[in-house]
Amino acid sequence: MTGRVSVVLTILLVLCALLLVNAQYQARRLFIELERAQSLARQLDIEWSQLQLDQSTLGKHVRIEASARRDLNMVALTPARIQYLTTDAK
Repeated sequence: MTGRVSVVLTILLVLCALLLVNAQYQARRLFIELERAQSLARQLDIEWSQLQLDQSTLGKHVRIEASARRDLNMVALTPARIQYLTTDAK
């Protein structure tokens, strides 16, 4: 009888040990996955901040005007360059 109890307890002990090892493995795997997700979140947050800065910079009137002058060779109109067209309404 004591031999059977001893075998059953040994089997239970081994089973508990295996379950503990499996639980620790799963916990480590989930922790690594969490760290990766947090790293990606930080990276995306930095990229979002950079995009907001770029958007505010690119939307400024001065930057648009400078780009039009430089890239498109546009100049501001002066009263001397303005032409008015009239139509004869009959």
